[in-house]
Amino acid sequence: MRTLLIGGTGPTGPFIVKGLLKRGHEVTILNRGSHDTNEMPDTIERIIGDPHFEETLRASLAGKKFDLIVASYGRLRMIAEIAGDYTDRLISIGGSPGYRGMQYPDALFPSGLRVSLPENSRRVASEDEFRFGYLIRISEDAVMEGHKDGRYKATHLRYPMIYGPRQPIPCEWWVVKRILDKRSSIVLPDSGLTIITRGYAENMAEAVLLAVDQGERASGKIYNCGDDHQLTMAQWVQVIAKAMNSTMEIISIPVEYATPSRDMMIGSKHSNHLYYDTYAMRSELGYKDKIPVLEAFNRTVEWYMSNPPSLNKATESNLAQHYNDEDKLIKINVEIIQKYEKLSLANAVFKHAYAHPKKPGDTKDHLGR
Repeated sequence: MRTLLIGGTGPTGPFIVKGLLKRGHEVTILNRGSHDTNEMPDTIERIIGDPHFEETLRASLAGKKFDLIVASYGRLRMIAEIAGDYTDRLISIGGSPGYRGMQYPDALFPSGLRVSLPENSRRVASEDEFRFGYLIRISEDAVMEGHKDGRYKATHLRYPMIYGPRQPIPCEWWVVKRILDKRSSIVLPDSGLTIITRGYAENMAEAVLLAVDQGERASGKIYNCGDDHQLTMAQWVQVIAKAMNSTMEIISIPVEYATPSRDMMIGSKHSNHLYYDTYAMRSELGYKDKIPVLEAFNRTVEWYMSNPPSLNKATESNLAQHYNDEDKLIKINVEIIQKYEKLSLANAVFKHAYAHPKKPGDTKDHLGR
């Protein structure tokens, strides 16, 4: 099979390429050439072109045909419109912001996403509601319209928050950096109980490859992707700290004020779960975590230790401000705890609600009923 991967140098790209080569595919990657990685085999064909514009993409693909296109980068709406001229099969990769309530939980009643969230849940209805989410939604629609029109057979995958090497949104780094900077505490919203669906890069590449292997079964379908094993934010911090032979005290702060944690929460100003149902991927395509999650985080920490992100002056300044804000919030939290400890609070004792007579013949149960 001749397969084109649009993208290829991000977190999942090299794993996808290696999996395709192992399956005997003749692989070509297309991207702007602005990023590279030594993880990419030298044997593959490379096309430099911009997949954000029809004219540049068509120029790059002139005279070419593929058995499969995997679109992991570029302007998906446009790719979906022209992909049928170059292939009979398209696997597209997007994200989950198209779900209504992800960014603005009050758009739903009750507030916040369903836990866990299936593929057929409500999506953003308009640009006015949430522009970025709406663009994600209409990109998915464009892919599925191409499938319905018979221009190609399509499968769409909704990636979660990816972690691992080469991640441009380095959420884990902000925990690693705090430990390297000898900080012993970290502020998280609402005890860090939020679950944000994550996927290790190699595991999410496995999800793509399962869709490649099972084209007929996956045809015309949209799948949520994510590791089988998900962590709360607090567990996530604990796992990263343990990978560094360290610990971090988690300081619970109301979400409105937990601003130092927002880089780790993908900018969210709420602490509702972003927990996606991956049953369809598991039951239909047989997905299982290729790399166990605890091992995946160990590998991620090792990668950051060897490849620390280069921070510009603005980012360094923001981090210093976050540390300053964290220290203030931690101090306030100590004062609040001290006030709590001075309160005289009733200690409610749990009593089993079902009848539990003490001896034969009792007319009343242990609650006097």
